[in-house]
Amino acid sequence: MKKFKAESRRLLELMINSIYTNKEIFLRELISNASDAIDKLHFISLTDEGASRDFAIRIDIDEAARTLTISDNGIGMSEKELEDNLGTIANSGTFKFKAEHKTDEELIGQFGVGFYSAFMVADKVEVVSKRYGEDEAYKWTSCGADGYEIEKSEREQSGSTVTLYLKPNEDDNQTDNYLSEWHIGELVKKYSDFIRYPINMECTGQRKKEGTDEWEEFKELRTLNSRTPIWKKAKGSVSQKDYFDFYRNRYYDMEDPLHYFAASTEGALTYNALIYVPQKAPYDYYSEGFRRGLSLYVNGVLIMDKCEDLLPPYLGFLRGVVDSSDLSLNISREMLQKDRQLKALAQGIQKRIVGEFKKLLSSDREKYDKLFAEYGASIKFGVYDSFGAKKDEYKDLIMFRTSKSEGLSTLSEYVSRMKEGQTEIYYASGKSIEAIERTPQVEGMKAKDTEILYLTDNIDEFVMQVLREYDGKKLTPVSAAGEKESDGSFDGLLKFMTKALDGKVKAVRLNSGIGSYPSCITAEGEISFEMERIMRAMPNGNGIKATRVLEINPRHDIIVRAKDLLDTDEDRLTAITKILYGEAQILAGLELDESADFVVNLNKMI
Repeated sequence: MKKFKAESRRLLELMINSIYTNKEIFLRELISNASDAIDKLHFISLTDEGASRDFAIRIDIDEAARTLTISDNGIGMSEKELEDNLGTIANSGTFKFKAEHKTDEELIGQFGVGFYSAFMVADKVEVVSKRYGEDEAYKWTSCGADGYEIEKSEREQSGSTVTLYLKPNEDDNQTDNYLSEWHIGELVKKYSDFIRYPINMECTGQRKKEGTDEWEEFKELRTLNSRTPIWKKAKGSVSQKDYFDFYRNRYYDMEDPLHYFAASTEGALTYNALIYVPQKAPYDYYSEGFRRGLSLYVNGVLIMDKCEDLLPPYLGFLRGVVDSSDLSLNISREMLQKDRQLKALAQGIQKRIVGEFKKLLSSDREKYDKLFAEYGASIKFGVYDSFGAKKDEYKDLIMFRTSKSEGLSTLSEYVSRMKEGQTEIYYASGKSIEAIERTPQVEGMKAKDTEILYLTDNIDEFVMQVLREYDGKKLTPVSAAGEKESDGSFDGLLKFMTKALDGKVKAVRLNSGIGSYPSCITAEGEISFEMERIMRAMPNGNGIKATRVLEINPRHDIIVRAKDLLDTDEDRLTAITKILYGEAQILAGLELDESADFVVNLNKMI
């Protein structure tokens, strides 16, 4: 028996126990190796007619012997190649082939370690191989890290046959599954459905015996893989029904997608993508355990079912696949190296998604309205994320209800309706549209026929803070847009009321632009009341508080009468001041600072 080199032995032990966390991927690795071997012979057949044949991969199950066999009719290996490629771990025959033949043919197995994943499920592996153009076949046998043997064997055609003698069933390694025709078929569909060559297996079926009502089992050779992925087919050959069927079958959704689009690009980075927008967000979309990401393929082989690096969190509602031949993989193929290719791929896909959304917004507004109604909060987060790094990409996609529009309105549409001379875009925040419309500031703005954006999502005010302006128009909260006044006759009242509120507000000011209300409360500075509410709900957020300013309407009867009390009844004026402050808190959706004190003062007035 030949020994693995010491380094190779340690690497094999590490691989079996550590590198591959998902044991079922061994079948993907062996099928990929078989596909690579056929690719090499197919390349040679372009100039050598003798190498041409009906290329295929075959899987055979022997339950009695507990073996699983994967065969190919590709280029095969000589005795020396068996020694070099299988006797030395991480020595890739594919990598050498590409270098020797100076080809860019899409060959996946370039690290020379995937084969050894077989030892996760098998305690013995045999490889019978015959190199194209040679007369002798050889058998490589190994039971793991102890070593291997090579001896002469028999094989008619070039290619390789890999036979796995499966381990006994264990709690964490249910090897009996790999003797199931159904389970093997599911693994091929999951990982290798788009290998370009047919993957055949003799499968059991049932049929009625001829001339009777009795059923009998029969065996037939079936192709397990569909070979050509839908995203690589010419668009003219794929119908909308085909795209919808693929979506429903793959994602187990009873509804058709709300929208989909296919994308492809060639050049410095080549990829094909098929992206879907579900009708409804997944039930666990906003939960901590939700996993986002697109399925990532390399040359039709599934590498990651959900590659989170391809989508930012705010686009996590999207489903789909990306297939590229230009990515570097680490030796297990389960994780992508954090290289510039992956980042470039992610950037390209995200840019295409934004472009598709903008196209949909202009070409099918009804559909985009549905999309935004379901996922608008996520899209708004694209403006806010990373301190507004992508705000210019997303600002034209966000929409709001307004005081004048029946449906959702973009910022561009708001600007197009602005009155002559208006230089600011006004907005108001609240838990609901009804609550916003009851605020004094909004009533005052509406009385002047000024349109207001209604902000009801938690993210909205943060978005406004990041954007600051749109199309040269400053984004301004209605609380900062009232008609501030300076009337010396009220100076004494303002000073008295500020003192009476004893630090609860920074100041008391005049504002005649609050409609029919005598007072309102506004937030001064960067933190609004909505932002305070959101941030205080977060861990360690109790210390966050907006700076409060009480504004009073000098034209309201209550304020005029309160002014007269300044020199006659300070106790009554103090009670009125606290009632006005309490009312303003209620209108702003805030909790009363002192509800008992508010009731006592109110009762005094009654």
